[in-house]
Amino acid sequence: MKKQHIIEVNKDLCIGCSLCKNDCPVNNITIKDKKSVIKNQDCIKCGHCAAICPTGAITLTGFDEEPIEYSKQPTLNPDELLMAIKSRRTIRKFKNKKVSEEIIKQIIEAGRFTPSAKNTQDVSYIVLDNNKDKYEKTAVTFFRKIKPIVSLFMKSAKEIEIDDDFFFKKAPIAIMVVTKDKISGSLAASNMALMAESCGLGVLYSGFFTVVANRSSKLKKELNLKHNDNVVTTLVIGYPDVKYRRSAQKETANVRYL
Repeated sequence: MKKQHIIEVNKDLCIGCSLCKNDCPVNNITIKDKKSVIKNQDCIKCGHCAAICPTGAITLTGFDEEPIEYSKQPTLNPDELLMAIKSRRTIRKFKNKKVSEEIIKQIIEAGRFTPSAKNTQDVSYIVLDNNKDKYEKTAVTFFRKIKPIVSLFMKSAKEIEIDDDFFFKKAPIAIMVVTKDKISGSLAASNMALMAESCGLGVLYSGFFTVVANRSSKLKKELNLKHNDNVVTTLVIGYPDVKYRRSAQKETANVRYL
């Protein structure tokens, strides 16, 4: 169950500058007697009011940590970032090397701080580590059974060989992204993949495992997934055992300026 969050205004610190009022996306703040006043607590709790306040007069209760203070907006080198995106390749060969708990937490943090629809923050994560092989075995058994059916709709499926490492490719970990909103989950996964690669890791989006996780009642039970839980994607993560020297070739972007 989510914690309750209350927006509080410290009248002693508030200078009535109206920055919070002008930036509130749902018009939930007014100025009265030169002080900010929250109209109601039924907003999306985006925290823009607390972030923009020059004196720190506005706070949101119920969180386990304080917001990060910064005087200058952090920036990334655009050329380096674009090159990192262009040089990214799906990895299917991994070294026999564990991913540290610290790096896993960094990857999760990249997902946690990704924007979500209406600030619902309803994305959760399942890290498959020590028992990963158990879940992969269940998924392989299920996928072998449905392969003939999949082949009817996907011609390339006939040529697929489903070995024991079919889903995770012997990678040390996999992270499942679970949420009702596919867009929120996909955005989180994208940031997580970028963070993983900045740590020297390679990533495979395992769409097949995601399908099985949403279809196999046995696997859902083993993973302790609820009936209405939706696995958006599964990131297979590890240190690459392959080196690519050229970027992927992509079609020219289809862009219209109106």
